[in-house]
Order: sequence, then structure tokens, then C-alpha cells
Amino acid sequence: MPSFTRYVDLVMHPERYHGHGKQPPFFEGWYYKMVSADRQRRIAIIPGIFLSDDPDRHHAFIQVFDGLHGEATYHRFPPEAFAAARDRLEVRIGANVFTHDGIHLEINDDLRTVQGDLRFDGVIGWPTRVIEPGIMGYFGWLPFMECYHGVVGLDHAVAGDLTIDGATTTFSGGRGYIEKDWGQSFPSGWVWMQTNHFDLPGTSLTASAAVIPFMGTSFIGFIVGFWHHGVLHRFATYRQSGTERLEIDASHVDWTLRNRTHRLHILARRAETTPLPGPDKIEMGKRVPETLRSEIEVRLTALKDESDVLFEGVGGCAGLEVAGEWERLIV
Repeated sequence: MPSFTRYVDLVMHPERYHGHGKQPPFFEGWYYKMVSADRQRRIAIIPGIFLSDDPDRHHAFIQVFDGLHGEATYHRFPPEAFAAARDRLEVRIGANVFTHDGIHLEINDDLRTVQGDLRFDGVIGWPTRVIEPGIMGYFGWLPFMECYHGVVGLDHAVAGDLTIDGATTTFSGGRGYIEKDWGQSFPSGWVWMQTNHFDLPGTSLTASAAVIPFMGTSFIGFIVGFWHHGVLHRFATYRQSGTERLEIDASHVDWTLRNRTHRLHILARRAETTPLPGPDKIEMGKRVPETLRSEIEVRLTALKDESDVLFEGVGGCAGLEVAGEWERLIV
């Protein structure tokens, strides 16, 4: 496949591995979040590859994050243990396999053992089209961005079991979410949040704002998607949406956005976090404070009539990160 055709193919399929032929620094990681039906187990599995400016730091990895108890382990593999398909989402790290439709885990080292198979059904992907190839919109076409973001599945059903350190948990009847990042480094500062655990099934929120370096300067970019009743409401920098209010303190992230037709109010309650490794150009340092114990209030209204409330509810088991130089987000 000619290089240009391959580039176009990758841009139009953000879920696939983008690292074939890439030179360091480069990272790519997928984020699989699974919550059991009773919400008592909340697990994030994060497979990926890290290629440093320092070749001695090259490695593949799988992170296992127990979001309820705040415990996290980082399992390193030699870089040659990583393999990825070119024409679909299929990543292998040793005996572990990660796809669009499920994961197979065989982790057994000094840190912990994790074994089992989880299957996903009814994955709701972020739509792609030429002008907006995924959640990054037309920014996804630019070859020089520091960090790229993709949403593989806004919401889906989960089935199967995981055995962690000898204790087996069923995730059948639970819900899942999948996203990913790739590039040279995480941003210098960002806020990220996600939940698909509202009282009304089939509702999902993913939202992030970050400091984006761009052609010698920087700007504050945001991408927000709210999936409800089969409609994806999008609020993004590239869609001329605007932030009306963003306040961050020790207990809350209070964020109000508007696009051409709707206003979205988000109030995320912060919770105790666990530092997870995240990439810069040199190493995977512990720079990502994450929790899966947040709650997020969401209110969606029509601009033409503020009394027209399309949705109002609270999402539980929510992921939330307030990281790095987040103060720069407050303009």
C-alpha cells in the first residue's frame, strides 16, 4: 500500500495501531474500562508501547488499575513482545490480546496474576468521516500534533470473567468503554472525564480539555461527546463550540459548554486518585492522577429554550483526571 494511501487509511481508522515505522519518541496506548453489573468491580486495562529518546527505556506495557480500591500495577514487557495488526484493532503483548470485540489476559509476574477473557457486544464507536476522522475532527489529519486521541467505544455490553490474584469476578451484564492515545507525549496539562453509568442505559459522556502546542505557540482545545437516545451531541474546538465556564477546585470540576444548538453543563465531583504512569518523550513517569470513583452531573438543554431539558442525570463509576499544569486551562 503506498505511503499516502496508508496514511489516509490510518487517519480514517483511529482505533488501529499508528506506530508501524515510527521513530522515537513515540507512544501508543489503549484504555479498556470495564465495570461489573453491580458496580463493585471497576477495572481499567491499559496496554501499550513506549519508544523513548533513550533506547534503553523502550518497552511494551500493560497497566491494571483497580478503580474501586485505587490499586495499580504496571507490567513491563520487552518491546519485541508487542505486535499489532495493520488492518484492524488487534494488539498482542506476549500472550495477551486486545481487540475491538474483547480482551484475553494472561499476566503472571511478581506483581500480580490476571487471567481471563472478556467479550464486548454492541460497541458504539465515534463516527468517522473525511472532514472529521474521529473525535479530533480535522486536527486528526495534521501529522505534527504532540498527542492524538481516539474513542473506540462510547458504550458496550461486557461478558466474561477475570481472575485477579486467585479471585474470580464476573463482568457479565456490565458495561465498558474504550479509548486510546498516541503520539510523542501527553499534554503539559489536561482535564479528562468519562462515564457511561447513568440510570438511563445507553447514555455516555466523554470530555477532555488540554493545552495543545501548535506551530510554536499553544491553545486550549477541548473535545466533548455526549451520547444519548442514539444521538451524539458534540462540543469541540474544531466545531466552533465554546466554553462558557470552567472552574476547578479541590472538590469539583464545573464546566459549561455550548455549541450552535445546545448547552451542556458538567459538574464532576473529584475523588481520591492513584498516580498512573504516563508518557513524555523520555520515560513513563507517574504523572496521571486517575480515579474511577467520581460522579458526574450532566444537564443538556436546547439553546432556543432553556426550559427544554433533553437530559439531566448523574453518571457514576466515573473516570476523572486533573493533571499537570491544569491551571493553564482556566482562561
